[in-house]
Amino acid sequence: MKEVHMYTSQFYIAVSIVIVVIVALLIFLAGRNKKYRLTPLEGLAFGFILAGILFGSDRVIGYGLFGVGIILAVVDFYKRSKRK
Repeated sequence: MKEVHMYTSQFYIAVSIVIVVIVALLIFLAGRNKKYRLTPLEGLAFGFILAGILFGSDRVIGYGLFGVGIILAVVDFYKRSKRK
């Protein structure tokens, strides 16, 4: 019987994608609630982080997209904290 070997990096990418999908579903379900809506900046940050996972095979592009997503999330967090 032939064993299927998955590289460690492919395993981490698959786990990351599953986690991002779960988070996206939770955000979507929370978005139905009227008191919390996803801001455009949050959506953009989420998209950059997802793109970083998908293009993770090229480290420069993957980490760059992750960095942009995290910076956008921090900016959105800072803007929200100023409002209240």
